[in-house]
This record gives sequence, structure tokens and C-alpha cells, in this order.
Amino acid sequence: MLVANGLGFVAYLLIGPAMIAGFGLWPLGTAALSAQYGGGIPGFSVWQLLTYGFLHGGMLHLFVNMFALWMFGTSLERFWGSRPFLTFYLVCLVGAGVIQLFVATMAADSGSVYPTIGASGAVFGILLGFAMMFPDQRLMLLFPPIPIKAKYFVIFYGAFELYAGFTGSMSGVAHFAHLGGMAFGFLIITYWRGRLPIKPQRRLMR
Repeated sequence: MLVANGLGFVAYLLIGPAMIAGFGLWPLGTAALSAQYGGGIPGFSVWQLLTYGFLHGGMLHLFVNMFALWMFGTSLERFWGSRPFLTFYLVCLVGAGVIQLFVATMAADSGSVYPTIGASGAVFGILLGFAMMFPDQRLMLLFPPIPIKAKYFVIFYGAFELYAGFTGSMSGVAHFAHLGGMAFGFLIITYWRGRLPIKPQRRLMR
């Protein structure tokens, strides 16, 4: 995933804003014109639910997401194996996109049309997965510099995202995509544990 996201960023640097026009996640029912995107925005296409997660608007955006993916994702990949980890990542990415599509479409109805890009939704799913697999693992925060168990960190972070999403704090951040990634991460782990009405063929984790 680190390599795929890196390649997506290089493609954006080489091709430019046309990448976002075609592969960013656009709201349903929109085909707004914009000189920034060469005269027109194609609107929503189903592949955008996947491709949006491999585009980033700048080096800082890419670095923050990839650092978190490396920091928490490597432990999960070792614990689950590469194939389940890839499945988990992609489900969180698409699930986050579905939630964000719904929110962005409602915003578009009020005249606000914008694309969503970035792997943050999937990364938040990874963070949720880490907390569920290693709930008592202590993390050292930067601000403030105190240790906190992973399960409490995710609860606090999720509550903040919910607050920020409903209050409109930190505009320009896809808070509901973050929450969507966490929600789908929780669902797939619960499914793998055999705790949903639809049971897996075999349980993949405790």
C-alpha cells in the first residue's frame, strides 16, 4: 500500500489536476464546470470509491497518511498476514468512500461541490484495527507527551472526529470519511470473529 500510494502521488505530479478530475471522489449527480480542471468535472464514477484513496494533495498529506499506515499497519500485517490485511485496508477505503460520498452529495445539494482524496479513511480503519487487536498497547502522544493505551486513544480520536464532523470544525478535512473507515473496520473484524448474523467460513482472529 505504501508503494501504491507513492505511485499515485507521482502520477498526480506528472499529470496534474486532471488526475483529481477523473479519479478523485466526486459527489453524486454533479458535473460542475471548473477552469482548474480543464473546463469540466466528470462527476461521480464507481471506480472513484477506490482510486480516490491513492491520490494526495501534497507531500505533507502523503507523509502523514503513510507514516500512520507504516506505524500501525505493519503490526496488523504481521498479525493477520498480507492477504487479510490487504482485504481489510481496501474494505475500509471503499467503506470510507461510501460514507463520504453520501456526505459530499448532501453538501453538493446546498451548492458546495468538492472532491475527496487521500488514504485517511483507510488509515483510520487501520488505527481502529490496531486498537482492537492490541487494545492495551501503549502509545506515546506528541501533544501532550503522555502514554495512552491504544483503545482509549481510538475512542478519544473517534469522539473528536464525530464532534468535528457535526460542528464543521477544521473545514477541508473529511471527518466522516475517517469515521466511515473506522466503522467498516469494526464491521469486518466483527465479521471475521463470527459475531455477525452472516458467518465467515472460518474465523480469522480471536
